[in-house]
Amino acid sequence: MAEHQVEITIHHSLAQVDAEVWDACACPEAADGGRPFDPFTTYRFLKALEDSRSVGTGTGWTPYYMTAECDGQTIGVAPLFLKSHSQGEYIFDHNWGHAYERAGGRYYPKLQIAVPFTPVTGRRFLTRPGFEQQGRAALVQGAVQLAENNGLSSLHVTFCTQEELDAGAAMGLMPRRTQQYHWVNRNYPDFEGFLDSLSSRKRKTIRKERRVAQEFGGEIKQLTGDAIERHHWDAIWQFYQDTGARKWGMPYLTRAFFDIAHRDLRDDILLVLAERDGRPVAGAMNLIGRDRLYGRYWGCSEHHPCLHFELCYYQAMDFSIAHGLKTVEAGAQGEHKLARGYLPTPTHSLHWINDPGLRAAIDRYLEAERAAVEEDIEILTSFGPFKKTEVEEHQ
Repeated sequence: MAEHQVEITIHHSLAQVDAEVWDACACPEAADGGRPFDPFTTYRFLKALEDSRSVGTGTGWTPYYMTAECDGQTIGVAPLFLKSHSQGEYIFDHNWGHAYERAGGRYYPKLQIAVPFTPVTGRRFLTRPGFEQQGRAALVQGAVQLAENNGLSSLHVTFCTQEELDAGAAMGLMPRRTQQYHWVNRNYPDFEGFLDSLSSRKRKTIRKERRVAQEFGGEIKQLTGDAIERHHWDAIWQFYQDTGARKWGMPYLTRAFFDIAHRDLRDDILLVLAERDGRPVAGAMNLIGRDRLYGRYWGCSEHHPCLHFELCYYQAMDFSIAHGLKTVEAGAQGEHKLARGYLPTPTHSLHWINDPGLRAAIDRYLEAERAAVEEDIEILTSFGPFKKTEVEEHQ
């Protein structure tokens, strides 16, 4: 029996897609009223980026959301963007672009299937249950055809799942392996249970760091849902601006994003604030998935020793243990996370390159890079803080 034809449509605003239709593909598990596995691909999160003008005209992230429809039913969607630069991606291809343009090519604009400014692994080809293979194939083919028809240099699918990596590679996309640091909750009864899995020296170091942090002269609070009040976002915005300006030159998110987050995303968010005399002096913002916590933004108005470790890492562990979450993803980079129990974990992306010469060169580079990343993960894991028997279980 012949397969039914799938129609691909490009939408330049999520307002053109029904929220229930998008979420039926992006987070079907949340239909039971529970949390989505991935809060970043939900309609409400992506719409907040768009409505706040964090993406769109002038940002270098022009929405080209894809939908795949078969027999009158949407079977797949993808957060696709036309990019005029490589900022806010965290899978770095700047050197590819520089090399291609030095050779006379035009690397930008390019296509990107991703959650903007968000180095978090999750499904990128969002398919309705029962249509995984058909929907994924249609979205891949549609994105590649869009790039080819418009003479674009490339298509990139960043922070996809292992399953998508394998499927995309089978369809001719080039796989890339990178790594982050994640903490895994091995059914610890409490934070002391986690510490018991560490070597004696590392255990003492973390206890000291937590003690020093707690002595900053104020109170540390965990806030989510209705406990988050509007004035908390003033502090988060201040912290985000300061950190963003130092790391990227300018913050990616607008102030309006945090106002919309207060309205639409509070139940997805955990704020960890350090307050002194009733005033936040440091804070970390996390998003909560069904089985994991995602650390996103940190900042401070005062420097206090070890407070960054406490708010970003240890408080995230405490929350995850208390709420039965399996993993904490602490964002991109940062070998300092290793000593605090966050182990190197592979992350994946897929790439399609239009020019045959550039494609061949990048393919050779990716092969060497994958081997190097695998070796780094093995070596770094052996330097983790866990007892020898625990290290063997993590490998």
